[in-house]
Amino acid sequence: MLTDINPKLPMRNKTLTRDYYINKLGFEAFGDADFEDYLMVQKDSIQIHFFEFKDLDPKENYGQVYIRTDDIDGLYQSFLERKVAIHPAGPLQVKPWGQKEFALLDPDNNLLTFGQTV
Repeated sequence: MLTDINPKLPMRNKTLTRDYYINKLGFEAFGDADFEDYLMVQKDSIQIHFFEFKDLDPKENYGQVYIRTDDIDGLYQSFLERKVAIHPAGPLQVKPWGQKEFALLDPDNNLLTFGQTV
């Protein structure tokens, strides 16, 4: 039986990634151990893990995560208030497939799409 999923995304710089997810997006560090080349963050009941990839070219990174929420409007507004850059092609909107969504790019060009069923 499957119970959970924790995506693993590439990061070039742990300090930058940590700062973005914790100070901009409101995640918290997860776990007691601090590994030099690995990072785990959590917000509410989701976790995202990151592995070090120093030679990553952000223009060639296609890392993507779709994150479901039950308060898309509140989440979007909280990111706007924190001055989080919204993806130019991903402002909050209702999609033809019945999801209200918006998207962000993290410092390594990982695409985070947040969605809620309408």
